[in-house]
Amino acid sequence: MPRNYPRSNRVEELAREVLSEAVREMKDPRVGFVTITAVKIEKDMRVAHVYVSTMGTESERNNTLSALKHARSHLRSTMGREIRLRRVPEIDIVEDHTAETSQRLEELLRGLGVSQAPETDSLADKYNLPEDEETP
Repeated sequence: MPRNYPRSNRVEELAREVLSEAVREMKDPRVGFVTITAVKIEKDMRVAHVYVSTMGTESERNNTLSALKHARSHLRSTMGREIRLRRVPEIDIVEDHTAETSQRLEELLRGLGVSQAPETDSLADKYNLPEDEETP
């Protein structure tokens, strides 16, 4: 049974924050809207699986993933500078399909009548504001 180690959880969360900032600062025009959803580091600390969620068309998403995979050495060196580790893990970029999967499941449940579509009230309705003032 795998054990949960608090230090490894902290390192993973810190790596996610450092890599998110590094991706945000990248100048590559191929990098579109990217969210690093999780970082999972293997027990031996040799590989960090970086899960990314991307937005856009299929070609834009493929370009973004290609650019991120091309920038792995830069991301690894950034992680090594920001996090004090004996061994800086290799980075493996993995596309995270969680949002797409949950959306598809929600559609299936709605089709079966088990779930209802979320309400799309505007902020004006929610806070009883006139329509031209959308700030709470």
